[in-house]
Amino acid sequence: MMGDWTFFSNYGHVLVCLARNHEARLRDVAADVGITERAVQKIVRDLQDGGYLTVTKQGRCNRYRINRRKSLRHDLESHCTVGKWLTLVTRDSPREEAGTAVDQPAPPATAADNPEQPAIPSKPPGQAANEPAPLQQTQAKDEKPAKQAAPADTRQQGSLF
Repeated sequence: MMGDWTFFSNYGHVLVCLARNHEARLRDVAADVGITERAVQKIVRDLQDGGYLTVTKQGRCNRYRINRRKSLRHDLESHCTVGKWLTLVTRDSPREEAGTAVDQPAPPATAADNPEQPAIPSKPPGQAANEPAPLQQTQAKDEKPAKQAAPADTRQQGSLF
């Protein structure tokens, strides 16, 4: 039997809810997180005191502004900012939007994903790893360039840090 636990604390869940909707009612946040409204009020107050959140009154509603430059609190993740973390957990996954399984492996990394790593030319299927890659033919000066298909919109989930 799997226990009833998650990877993030209630503080993280409240922050995610407020990042998704800056004008959310704390009652709605409490329902989404699964805790009491009073617990959410305490968390919001703690986040304010810690400099992670600013609350401003707009008419009868509160508006929440998150300090995305602030580092996460624990030593293990203090090198990551709140903004980077929220970007990762609040964005929609392209695989989910396409209606495919979420647990599919990510596409292979390219040089554009990590500029510090040198690009490794890919080999066509069926070519042995130790064979040199075939040279591409050069185009004549008076020939029109062939129209290339637009690259597929493949997004790779980057590093959290």
